[in-house]
Amino acid sequence: MSPAASAKKVRTFKVDRDAVTWRGRYEPYDLAKEFLIALVVVCILVAGLAVVFGSPDDAPVTIKSWSNANTVDFAQTAMTELDGTSGTGSYGPPYNLNGTAQSVGPLAPAKWLGVHHPIDTAQDYVLGPLATLPDDPQVQGAIHEYTSASSGQQAAWDAAYEKAVANATFADGKLVVPAGDYGPVGALIAAETSMARSGALDGALLSSRQFYGTDYTKPLLFIADGQYLATLADNQHLSGDQWGMMNETGQYPGQAWLWLYTLWYQVPPMNNSPNGDLQVFVIMIVLTALLALVPFIPGLRSIPRWTRIYRVIWRNHYREVEAPRMATPGSPPEQSGSPPPVVDDGTRTPVPV
Repeated sequence: MSPAASAKKVRTFKVDRDAVTWRGRYEPYDLAKEFLIALVVVCILVAGLAVVFGSPDDAPVTIKSWSNANTVDFAQTAMTELDGTSGTGSYGPPYNLNGTAQSVGPLAPAKWLGVHHPIDTAQDYVLGPLATLPDDPQVQGAIHEYTSASSGQQAAWDAAYEKAVANATFADGKLVVPAGDYGPVGALIAAETSMARSGALDGALLSSRQFYGTDYTKPLLFIADGQYLATLADNQHLSGDQWGMMNETGQYPGQAWLWLYTLWYQVPPMNNSPNGDLQVFVIMIVLTALLALVPFIPGLRSIPRWTRIYRVIWRNHYREVEAPRMATPGSPPEQSGSPPPVVDDGTRTPVPV
C-alpha cells in the first residue's frame, strides 16, 4: 500500500473508543462559583453536625493508661521485650533482622529497604529507659548485673521470669510475682512497671533530638505488643476481622470508602497469611491499574456499552432525545460503527446506542 493510500485510510468509528468533535452550542459554566457554593454548603453541614452530634474524642491509649488499667499485661509484655520474643522483637525489617519480611513471590520491598528504623526491644524498651532513672542504685545494679551476664545466663533468667510472670497479680499498688531463680530480671520489670505507671516511660520513649517529638513509633509498637490495645479494638469493632479499617469508635460513621481495601482482609488467604498486608497491597495496585487503563483495554472498555447501564443513569436524557424520533415513523436506525450524524445547522444529534 502506498503512503498516500495509507494516509487516506480512515479507522472505523467505535462508540466506546472514539470521540466525536462537539459542534453544538456551549453553555457557560462557572466552575469556581460551583466549587465555592459546594465548599460553603459542606462547611455549614460539617459545623452543624459537629455541634449536634459532637465527635469521637476517646482518650488516647498511652503506656501510662495501659499499665494502670492492666498492670499484669504490661509486665508480661515488658518481659517479652526484654527477651526479644515480642511481636516487635521478632518482626524483621524495617525494625530488626529477627524475622522474615513480607513477600509475594519475588516481591519483597521490606527486605529490599532493609532495617531503616532500628529497634532493639531489650535496650530501647527496658534497659535504656531504666538507665535514665536518677538516684536508684538498686535498679542500676540490676542493669549492670543483667548486662554483665553471659547470653546463656540472661536467657535462663528470662525464661524463669517469663514463666513466673504468667501467674503474676497486682495488689496494693505492687506487682506480685511468684518467687523463682530469675536473678535481676524481677527487679528490672518491677522498676519498669513503676516507671510506666508514673508516666515517665512515655516520655523516655518519645525523647528525640528533633525540636518536635512527633515520632510515636516506639510507644505504639510497645502498646501493640500487649493484649490491652487488641481488647479495646475488639470492643470497639476496630479489629481487622471486624472490618475495623472502615469503622469508627462508638456509633459514629467510619471510612466507608475503605470497604474494598478491608474486604480483602476477610477472605483467604489474606485473612490468616503472614504476608497479608503485602498481598492486599498488590491486589489494590492491580485493581487500580485496571481502572486507570479501562479506556485502553479492548473488551473491558466495551462493558458499559454492552450492559447499557448508562441508559438507566441518564434515562431522563434519553427519554427526551428519543421522543422526537419515536414520533417520526420510518426513522432509520443508527449503526454503532458509524459516528453520530451532523444536521444542517452544525449541531450534533444525539444517537441512542
